[in-house]
Amino acid sequence: MDEISLGWLFGILLLLLVCSAFFSGSETSMMAINRYRLNNLVRKGNRSARLVNRLLSRVDKLLGSILFGNTLVNVAAAALANIIILRLFGQNDWAILLGTLALTFAILVFSEILPKILAASHPERIALPASYVLAPLITLFHPVVSVATSLVKGMLWLLRIRIETDQSKQKMSLEELRGLVLEAGDFLPRKHQKMLLNLVDLERITVNDVMVPRNQIEALDINASADELRQQIITCHHTLLPVYEGKPGNIIGILHIKRVPALFQEAGLDVTQLREILHEPYFIPSDTPLLKQLQQFQERHARLGLVVDEYGELLGLVTLENILEEIVGEFTTQSPAQTGKFLRQEDGSILLEGASSLRELNRKLGWHLPLDSAKTLNGLILEHLEDMPEAGVSLKIAGYPIEIIQTQDRIVKVARIFPAQPDRQDGSRIAPPALQ
Repeated sequence: MDEISLGWLFGILLLLLVCSAFFSGSETSMMAINRYRLNNLVRKGNRSARLVNRLLSRVDKLLGSILFGNTLVNVAAAALANIIILRLFGQNDWAILLGTLALTFAILVFSEILPKILAASHPERIALPASYVLAPLITLFHPVVSVATSLVKGMLWLLRIRIETDQSKQKMSLEELRGLVLEAGDFLPRKHQKMLLNLVDLERITVNDVMVPRNQIEALDINASADELRQQIITCHHTLLPVYEGKPGNIIGILHIKRVPALFQEAGLDVTQLREILHEPYFIPSDTPLLKQLQQFQERHARLGLVVDEYGELLGLVTLENILEEIVGEFTTQSPAQTGKFLRQEDGSILLEGASSLRELNRKLGWHLPLDSAKTLNGLILEHLEDMPEAGVSLKIAGYPIEIIQTQDRIVKVARIFPAQPDRQDGSRIAPPALQ
């Protein structure tokens, strides 16, 4: 060492600091790189991305090699700095102390903080080219790193701590996926972001949440007269029509309107022939998640299913369109019976049918009515009243003043809802503003 000039020693020290900065920046960039963007680059055939992906598949080897290299150059830099100080100042304790502090500051600023900030800001620009240097270093450091890794794994085993080294095997929860979509809001059109969020939520929503209730199902009574059957088929706004016999809950089949052979015959509709072309009804448990039901519709090449409870009683029906509307929003091809369920008033209130779906109201009007148990406005009001509804009764639910306008057969037929208002501190109900 005495034969090497001070100039060379300073140059080697500077090189060691640069190597330390490389290891620090490489570690941060490898850990901060966007895995989804990386996988996209891999699918496009990017060689650097494939190499980074391969290195990240064994994080223990990657981090072990980087930390070994970083520790090695830092220790070498400290030893070299000590030699330089001895050359310049001899056995001077103050010089050694000040030199150690100066080297620590230089490593902290130029080999740790600066490269890590740059790597965290631009992980791809650093990780991709750095992989070509790290790959051979991992092979070179393999014997030492393997011994160190084995010792670490042994300690973790003794502590009963299990680790997952393959990041590709780690699954993402629905909440994490939702968070990822929300974070990508600046890169996605708002409409597309909303559709992706709706798609994620399909796992939480069941067919019971979006079905058409039994009392709103347009169905065909097979025992009706031929003229009544013909008239109902002609005026039907749906392609698929449930057919029942005896009582509305006894569905015997599904009629495809386009397959009615005698629709335009003057002699009337042939009921016997109508029975022969009925499709077997497809029944669905009420707690089936929408995402699973969407897959089942696809596998069965079906578009309509009848929702039943645990006792087999008919609750309603759900169609492929109902599920797609949860993803992309309302379609315009709706029958008159399904549109115009609310009417805005001059005082800002809205008249609603008691059978209106809470999910539909929240989606169309931007409201936040609770969806925990009740599915319709009538059910929500009955749940909060805990009594039979009467016209003229007012209550407040989730900050929305509601007045019951009309009741029939122990259910709410029409209600008026005013814009949301804050609850009183005592939690008491408040009457809506005076009707105009």
